[in-house]
Amino acid sequence: MTDTRHTRLLIIGSGPAGYTAAVYGARAMLAPILVQGMQPGGQLTITTEVENWPGDTMVMGPELMQRMEAHAREMGSEIVTDHIASLDLSQRPFRAQGDGGTVYTGDAVVLATGAQARWLGLPSEEKFMGMGVSACATCDGFFYRGREVVVIGGGNTAVEEALFLTNFASKVTLVHRRDSLRAEKILQHRLFNNPKIAVIWDHTLEEVLGEGDGPGVGGARLRHVATGETQDLACAGVFVAIGHSPASELVRDQLRMQEGGYVWVEPGTTRTSVPGVFAAGDLTDHVYRQAVTSAGMGCMAALDAEKFLAEQG
Repeated sequence: MTDTRHTRLLIIGSGPAGYTAAVYGARAMLAPILVQGMQPGGQLTITTEVENWPGDTMVMGPELMQRMEAHAREMGSEIVTDHIASLDLSQRPFRAQGDGGTVYTGDAVVLATGAQARWLGLPSEEKFMGMGVSACATCDGFFYRGREVVVIGGGNTAVEEALFLTNFASKVTLVHRRDSLRAEKILQHRLFNNPKIAVIWDHTLEEVLGEGDGPGVGGARLRHVATGETQDLACAGVFVAIGHSPASELVRDQLRMQEGGYVWVEPGTTRTSVPGVFAAGDLTDHVYRQAVTSAGMGCMAALDAEKFLAEQG
Protein backbone atom coordinates (compact mmCIF):
# COMPACT_ATOMS: atom_id res chain seq x y z
CA MET A 1 0.00 0.00 0.00
CA THR A 2 1.35 3.42 -1.00
CA ASP A 3 2.06 5.79 1.86
CA THR A 4 0.45 9.15 1.04
CA ARG A 5 1.24 12.30 3.00
CA HIS A 6 -0.83 15.45 2.55
CA THR A 7 0.09 19.00 3.54
CA ARG A 8 -1.20 22.46 2.82
CA LEU A 9 2.31 23.52 1.78
CA LEU A 10 4.77 21.14 0.15
CA ILE A 11 8.34 22.46 -0.21
CA ILE A 12 10.72 20.69 -2.57
CA GLY A 13 14.38 21.53 -1.97
CA SER A 14 16.42 22.38 1.10
CA GLY A 15 18.82 25.23 0.43
CA PRO A 16 18.38 28.73 1.89
CA ALA A 17 15.19 29.23 -0.17
CA GLY A 18 13.57 25.99 0.94
CA TYR A 19 14.44 26.26 4.62
CA THR A 20 13.33 29.92 4.78
CA ALA A 21 10.04 29.02 3.09
CA ALA A 22 9.62 26.31 5.72
CA VAL A 23 10.18 28.78 8.56
CA TYR A 24 7.62 31.25 7.21
CA GLY A 25 5.20 28.50 6.19
CA ALA A 26 5.27 27.07 9.69
CA ARG A 27 4.74 30.49 11.24
CA ALA A 28 1.67 30.83 9.01
CA MET A 29 0.32 27.58 10.53
CA LEU A 30 0.49 25.75 7.20
CA ALA A 31 2.29 22.73 8.74
CA PRO A 32 4.68 22.46 5.76
CA ILE A 33 6.47 19.31 4.70
CA LEU A 34 9.90 19.93 3.20
CA VAL A 35 11.50 17.20 1.09
CA GLN A 36 15.27 17.70 1.20
CA GLY A 37 16.34 16.09 -2.06
CA MET A 38 19.64 14.46 -2.98
CA GLN A 39 21.81 17.22 -1.50
CA PRO A 40 20.28 18.37 1.80
CA GLY A 41 21.31 21.97 2.35
CA GLY A 42 22.13 22.61 -1.30
CA GLN A 43 25.31 24.14 -2.70
CA LEU A 44 26.37 25.71 0.61
CA THR A 45 27.10 22.25 2.02
CA ILE A 46 30.05 21.94 -0.38
CA THR A 47 31.52 25.37 0.39
CA THR A 48 33.86 26.28 3.22
CA GLU A 49 33.92 29.79 4.69
CA VAL A 50 30.91 32.02 4.06
CA GLU A 51 31.67 35.68 4.80
CA ASN A 52 28.67 37.41 3.22
CA TRP A 53 25.84 36.03 5.32
CA PRO A 54 24.39 38.92 7.36
CA GLY A 55 25.08 38.57 11.06
CA ASP A 56 28.04 36.20 10.67
CA THR A 57 31.49 37.57 10.00
CA MET A 58 32.40 34.05 8.96
CA VAL A 59 30.44 30.82 9.10
CA MET A 60 31.09 27.45 7.50
CA GLY A 61 28.58 26.61 4.78
CA PRO A 62 27.51 23.23 6.22
CA GLU A 63 27.08 24.77 9.68
CA LEU A 64 24.87 27.53 8.30
CA MET A 65 22.61 25.00 6.59
CA GLN A 66 22.39 22.89 9.74
CA ARG A 67 21.25 25.97 11.64
CA MET A 68 18.63 26.75 8.98
CA GLU A 69 17.31 23.20 9.11
CA ALA A 70 17.14 23.28 12.91
CA HIS A 71 15.29 26.61 12.76
CA ALA A 72 12.72 25.21 10.33
CA ARG A 73 12.17 22.16 12.54
CA GLU A 74 11.84 24.31 15.67
CA MET A 75 9.12 26.38 13.99
CA GLY A 76 7.12 23.22 13.30
CA SER A 77 8.08 22.21 9.76
CA GLU A 78 8.46 18.53 9.01
CA ILE A 79 11.76 17.82 7.24
CA VAL A 80 11.79 14.62 5.19
CA THR A 81 14.86 12.86 3.82
CA ASP A 82 13.65 11.80 0.39
CA HIS A 83 14.08 12.69 -3.28
CA ILE A 84 11.18 13.65 -5.53
CA ALA A 85 11.28 11.55 -8.69
CA SER A 86 8.20 13.03 -10.40
CA LEU A 87 5.79 15.88 -9.86
CA ASP A 88 2.28 16.30 -11.29
CA LEU A 89 1.09 19.91 -11.42
CA SER A 90 -1.93 19.26 -13.63
CA GLN A 91 -4.44 19.45 -10.78
CA ARG A 92 -4.74 20.27 -7.11
CA PRO A 93 -3.74 18.88 -4.75
CA PHE A 94 -0.41 18.66 -6.52
CA ARG A 95 1.18 15.22 -6.38
CA ALA A 96 4.88 14.37 -5.88
CA GLN A 97 6.30 10.86 -5.98
CA GLY A 98 9.25 10.19 -3.71
CA ASP A 99 12.03 7.72 -4.44
CA GLY A 100 11.25 6.02 -1.14
CA GLY A 101 7.73 5.15 -2.32
CA THR A 102 5.89 7.88 -0.44
CA VAL A 103 3.48 10.12 -2.34
CA TYR A 104 3.34 13.73 -1.13
CA THR A 105 0.32 15.87 -1.97
CA GLY A 106 0.08 19.60 -1.36
CA ASP A 107 -2.51 22.32 -1.79
CA ALA A 108 0.39 24.62 -2.70
CA VAL A 109 3.96 23.88 -3.71
CA VAL A 110 7.19 25.84 -3.29
CA LEU A 111 9.94 24.76 -5.68
CA ALA A 112 13.40 25.44 -4.28
CA THR A 113 15.52 22.84 -6.05
CA GLY A 114 18.32 25.29 -6.84
CA ALA A 115 20.98 25.14 -9.52
CA GLN A 116 24.42 23.66 -9.90
CA ALA A 117 27.49 25.29 -11.36
CA ARG A 118 28.73 23.57 -14.48
CA TRP A 119 32.16 22.03 -14.09
CA LEU A 120 34.75 20.78 -16.54
CA GLY A 121 34.95 17.34 -14.96
CA LEU A 122 38.70 17.33 -14.32
CA PRO A 123 39.97 15.21 -11.39
CA SER A 124 42.25 18.08 -10.31
CA GLU A 125 39.29 20.47 -10.46
CA GLU A 126 37.41 18.31 -7.97
CA LYS A 127 40.52 17.79 -5.84
CA PHE A 128 40.99 21.52 -5.24
CA MET A 129 37.31 22.48 -5.07
CA GLY A 130 36.93 24.87 -2.15
CA MET A 131 40.72 25.10 -1.83
CA GLY A 132 41.44 27.42 -4.73
CA VAL A 133 38.92 26.21 -7.31
CA SER A 134 35.59 28.04 -7.27
CA ALA A 135 32.56 28.74 -9.44
CA CYS A 136 31.51 31.92 -7.63
CA ALA A 137 33.63 35.08 -7.72
CA THR A 138 31.08 36.96 -5.61
CA CYS A 139 31.39 34.31 -2.91
CA ASP A 140 35.15 33.79 -2.93
CA GLY A 141 36.82 36.74 -4.65
CA PHE A 142 37.59 38.41 -1.32
CA PHE A 143 40.10 35.64 -0.49
CA TYR A 144 42.33 36.61 -3.43
CA ARG A 145 43.26 40.17 -2.55
CA GLY A 146 46.59 41.04 -4.15
CA ARG A 147 46.93 37.63 -5.82
CA GLU A 148 46.72 36.36 -9.39
CA VAL A 149 43.74 34.29 -10.52
CA VAL A 150 42.50 32.54 -13.65
CA VAL A 151 38.94 32.53 -15.02
CA ILE A 152 37.83 29.79 -17.44
CA GLY A 153 35.08 30.62 -19.95
CA GLY A 154 34.01 33.04 -22.65
CA GLY A 155 30.39 33.97 -22.04
CA ASN A 156 28.70 36.63 -19.93
CA THR A 157 29.32 34.66 -16.73
CA ALA A 158 33.07 34.45 -17.32
CA VAL A 159 33.48 38.10 -18.27
CA GLU A 160 31.38 39.30 -15.34
CA GLU A 161 33.39 37.09 -12.95
CA ALA A 162 36.68 38.39 -14.36
CA LEU A 163 35.60 42.01 -14.03
CA PHE A 164 34.41 41.47 -10.47
CA LEU A 165 37.65 39.77 -9.47
CA THR A 166 39.66 42.85 -10.46
CA ASN A 167 38.30 44.43 -7.28
CA PHE A 168 40.56 42.08 -5.33
CA ALA A 169 43.12 40.27 -7.48
CA SER A 170 46.35 41.85 -8.70
CA LYS A 171 45.87 40.18 -12.09
CA VAL A 172 43.06 38.21 -13.75
CA THR A 173 43.74 35.96 -16.72
CA LEU A 174 40.73 34.90 -18.77
CA VAL A 175 41.24 31.60 -20.61
CA HIS A 176 38.90 30.81 -23.51
CA ARG A 177 38.89 27.84 -25.85
CA ARG A 178 37.98 29.97 -28.88
CA ASP A 179 39.48 33.07 -30.50
CA SER A 180 36.53 35.33 -29.63
CA LEU A 181 34.15 35.80 -26.73
CA ARG A 182 30.43 35.03 -26.67
CA ALA A 183 29.76 37.70 -24.03
CA GLU A 184 27.77 40.85 -24.74
CA LYS A 185 29.75 43.57 -26.52
CA ILE A 186 29.50 46.04 -23.65
CA LEU A 187 31.00 43.46 -21.30
CA GLN A 188 33.76 42.69 -23.77
CA HIS A 189 34.55 46.40 -24.03
CA ARG A 190 34.94 46.65 -20.25
CA LEU A 191 37.07 43.53 -20.16
CA PHE A 192 39.48 44.56 -22.90
CA ASN A 193 39.89 48.02 -21.38
CA ASN A 194 40.67 46.79 -17.89
CA PRO A 195 44.43 46.90 -17.29
CA LYS A 196 44.25 44.11 -14.73
CA ILE A 197 42.86 41.57 -17.19
CA ALA A 198 44.78 39.49 -19.73
CA VAL A 199 43.20 37.01 -22.18
CA ILE A 200 44.66 33.73 -23.39
CA TRP A 201 42.86 32.55 -26.53
CA ASP A 202 42.41 29.04 -27.97
CA HIS A 203 43.30 27.25 -24.75
CA THR A 204 41.52 24.92 -22.36
CA LEU A 205 42.26 24.05 -18.76
CA GLU A 206 44.20 20.80 -18.72
CA GLU A 207 44.94 20.52 -15.02
CA VAL A 208 44.82 22.52 -11.79
CA LEU A 209 48.25 22.47 -10.17
CA GLY A 210 48.93 22.36 -6.45
CA GLU A 211 51.13 24.73 -4.51
CA GLY A 212 54.05 22.67 -3.27
CA ASP A 213 52.97 20.26 -0.55
CA GLY A 214 50.16 22.54 0.64
CA PRO A 215 46.46 22.10 0.04
CA GLY A 216 45.97 25.16 -2.17
CA VAL A 217 46.16 25.99 -5.87
CA GLY A 218 49.51 27.07 -7.26
CA GLY A 219 48.87 27.19 -10.98
CA ALA A 220 46.94 26.10 -14.05
CA ARG A 221 48.15 23.91 -16.90
CA LEU A 222 46.66 25.11 -20.18
CA ARG A 223 46.47 23.23 -23.49
CA HIS A 224 46.29 24.83 -26.93
CA VAL A 225 43.23 23.48 -28.73
CA ALA A 226 45.01 23.22 -32.12
CA THR A 227 48.60 22.27 -31.36
CA GLY A 228 48.13 20.42 -28.08
CA GLU A 229 51.06 22.27 -26.56
CA THR A 230 50.79 23.02 -22.85
CA GLN A 231 51.91 25.90 -20.69
CA ASP A 232 51.82 26.36 -16.93
CA LEU A 233 50.47 29.60 -15.54
CA ALA A 234 51.09 30.52 -11.90
CA CYS A 235 47.97 31.56 -9.99
CA ALA A 236 46.39 31.29 -6.56
CA GLY A 237 42.86 30.58 -7.70
CA VAL A 238 40.94 29.10 -10.63
CA PHE A 239 37.37 30.24 -11.26
CA VAL A 240 35.34 27.99 -13.56
CA ALA A 241 32.71 30.22 -15.17
CA ILE A 242 30.97 28.16 -17.84
CA GLY A 243 27.42 28.69 -16.57
CA HIS A 244 24.89 27.09 -14.25
CA SER A 245 22.30 24.36 -14.69
CA PRO A 246 19.03 24.94 -12.81
CA ALA A 247 17.46 21.79 -11.36
CA SER A 248 14.20 22.24 -13.27
CA GLU A 249 13.80 18.75 -14.76
CA LEU A 250 10.73 18.02 -12.64
CA VAL A 251 8.73 20.91 -14.13
CA ARG A 252 10.33 21.63 -17.49
CA ASP A 253 7.24 20.52 -19.44
CA GLN A 254 4.72 21.86 -16.93
CA LEU A 255 5.75 25.44 -16.20
CA ARG A 256 6.75 28.42 -18.26
CA MET A 257 10.54 28.59 -18.43
CA GLN A 258 13.16 31.27 -18.98
CA GLU A 259 16.21 30.99 -21.19
CA GLY A 260 18.68 28.51 -19.78
CA GLY A 261 16.06 26.31 -18.15
CA TYR A 262 15.25 28.63 -15.24
CA VAL A 263 11.66 28.68 -14.00
CA TRP A 264 9.78 31.86 -14.92
CA VAL A 265 8.07 33.80 -12.13
CA GLU A 266 5.82 36.81 -12.36
CA PRO A 267 8.02 39.90 -11.79
CA GLY A 268 8.04 41.02 -8.18
CA THR A 269 6.58 37.71 -6.95
CA THR A 270 7.40 34.00 -6.79
CA ARG A 271 4.25 32.98 -8.67
CA THR A 272 4.87 30.62 -11.57
CA SER A 273 2.62 30.02 -14.59
CA VAL A 274 0.56 27.48 -12.59
CA PRO A 275 -1.59 28.95 -9.78
CA GLY A 276 -0.57 27.53 -6.43
CA VAL A 277 2.98 26.71 -7.55
CA PHE A 278 5.77 29.05 -6.43
CA ALA A 279 9.49 29.07 -7.21
CA ALA A 280 12.35 30.55 -5.21
CA GLY A 281 16.12 30.74 -5.17
CA ASP A 282 18.61 29.71 -7.83
CA LEU A 283 15.96 27.68 -9.67
CA THR A 284 14.55 30.97 -10.95
CA ASP A 285 17.42 33.40 -10.35
CA HIS A 286 20.08 33.53 -13.06
CA VAL A 287 21.38 36.95 -11.99
CA TYR A 288 22.28 37.07 -8.29
CA ARG A 289 22.59 33.43 -7.16
CA GLN A 290 23.39 34.34 -3.54
CA ALA A 291 22.34 32.62 -0.33
CA VAL A 292 20.80 35.82 1.03
CA THR A 293 18.73 36.48 -2.11
CA SER A 294 17.60 32.85 -2.14
CA ALA A 295 16.49 33.13 1.48
CA GLY A 296 14.60 36.33 0.65
CA MET A 297 12.80 34.59 -2.19
CA GLY A 298 11.97 31.67 0.12
CA CYS A 299 10.25 34.15 2.43
CA MET A 300 8.36 35.64 -0.51
CA ALA A 301 7.28 32.18 -1.71
CA ALA A 302 5.84 31.21 1.66
CA LEU A 303 3.96 34.52 1.94
CA ASP A 304 2.69 34.18 -1.64
CA ALA A 305 1.55 30.63 -0.87
CA GLU A 306 -0.16 31.72 2.35
CA LYS A 307 -2.10 34.39 0.44
CA PHE A 308 -3.05 31.93 -2.30
CA LEU A 309 -4.34 29.35 0.18
CA ALA A 310 -6.32 31.98 2.10
CA GLU A 311 -7.99 33.06 -1.14
CA GLN A 312 -8.86 29.44 -1.88
CA GLY A 313 -10.58 29.09 1.47
